[in-house]
Amino acid sequence: MTELTLAKAITTGLADALEADDRVVLLGEDIGKLGGVFRVTDGLQERFGIDRVVDTPLAEAGIIGTAVGLAYRGFRPVCELQFDGFVFPGFDQVVTQVAKMRYRTQGAVKMPITIRVPFGGGIGSVEHHSESPEAYFAHTPGLRVVACSSPQDAYSMIRQAVESDDPVVFFEPKRRYWSKGEVVTDVSAVPSLDRARVVVPGTDVTLVTYGPLVQTAVDAALAAEDDGVSIEVIDLRSLAPLDEDAIVDSVQKTGRIVIAHEAARFGGIGAEIAAMVTERCFDRLTAPPLRVTGHDIPYPPSELEDHYLPDLDRMLDGVDRVMGVRV
Repeated sequence: MTELTLAKAITTGLADALEADDRVVLLGEDIGKLGGVFRVTDGLQERFGIDRVVDTPLAEAGIIGTAVGLAYRGFRPVCELQFDGFVFPGFDQVVTQVAKMRYRTQGAVKMPITIRVPFGGGIGSVEHHSESPEAYFAHTPGLRVVACSSPQDAYSMIRQAVESDDPVVFFEPKRRYWSKGEVVTDVSAVPSLDRARVVVPGTDVTLVTYGPLVQTAVDAALAAEDDGVSIEVIDLRSLAPLDEDAIVDSVQKTGRIVIAHEAARFGGIGAEIAAMVTERCFDRLTAPPLRVTGHDIPYPPSELEDHYLPDLDRMLDGVDRVMGVRV
């Protein structure tokens, strides 16, 4: 067991994947000599060579298109899209090629591609460097969409993603890159890639979130204890497919649910969860599902992002509202 930052846990996971399988290839802008803008791939090109850790042109569509060709030839490419706002030039390739190729060929062609995307706010970035585009991809059949929140999950989930024969869009919470935690490199003992995780058990309210807001939710659970409220925190981990049973099991127990994410409210992951819970748990709900999200505006300038991002107070307000409302 080793203490690592979330970023270094991904580094270690990528290194172990490269070591374990010579078909694994990393592609991305400045990931080699520079080691990536967040230094996640630092030292990997020196260790594994320029043919395994490839510095690409500044062309996201080209990165994804090259990965499709490599997958056709039996490789397992891992693409880094430098920032969340840069994913859109490659969106066409992801949605029309990566997501559909296995279906189009009736399973003859696999697309074992991992697409790494640092996402979310909280680091004071300029325009196009702080976005939460996960709902676009979760809405696309044929893709696995996951988000890690801890160093342990960062390591184990990147290993599982690289080993998956399905394409995986792997969201990394950039403002949590420097958070530290213990990491065990034995992936046989960790949950599968499509399973949610109960981070904090509770009995009064289910608080569902993912990625950068998991730590905020844990802080909310600790704060609510002072008021005698027991919050069960669920880290989704997988956004597509969604571990519906884990959410339902919790709501059947608590009768209340708050869903939190940084992305805009309308058409987000929270809306899907609220609809699913209403369909499956209507007779158990003692309050309507409630969402705590970003606002329905373009992501604001960095000076205003503290007003945009859900924080501890907004989460606790959501908990108070579901505790005080009766259907």
